[in-house]
Amino acid sequence: MKSIRVKDEEWARAGVYYVRTEAMVEGFGVSLAGEFSEDTKESEFILVTDDVGRPLSTARIRLIPEKGFAKIERVATVSYARGKGAGRLAVEAAEDWIRERGYGKIVITSRDEAVGFYEKLGYTADYSVDARALFPPKEKKPDETPGGETRNPRFVVVYMEKLLGSGNERS
Repeated sequence: MKSIRVKDEEWARAGVYYVRTEAMVEGFGVSLAGEFSEDTKESEFILVTDDVGRPLSTARIRLIPEKGFAKIERVATVSYARGKGAGRLAVEAAEDWIRERGYGKIVITSRDEAVGFYEKLGYTADYSVDARALFPPKEKKPDETPGGETRNPRFVVVYMEKLLGSGNERS
């Protein structure tokens, strides 16, 4: 497996979108509009592929300098690659890219079911933080989000964070 840093390469973005569609839209029933509504042309991603280039896992990176941390978002792995290290590689590659940019704190808002996965990677869950209030989803018109994810969330969302600690980071 290898990780690829994705900024504006269309072929790599196609891999990111394939993984998220298979994992979140097909796997968890999230609407297509809901899954992709916050992506922009400037969005940066990690794409993990197998040795022949098939997309396996992805993560989106969002730098939040005004708050002094970065956020790893939209971590997803195709069903047939789960439990094989692809998701771990996506998160670790995202952490490396974030660390290189000088950030010392990473935040993840995770589905409750995935908390154990992130804890194994060094993240600490804080159930006292209202993750949905801290990072509210973009408002959507009802017809843009079949299923109404913004009003009736499908997941319990948990705030998690990790301090990187290379000595050179933003606080």
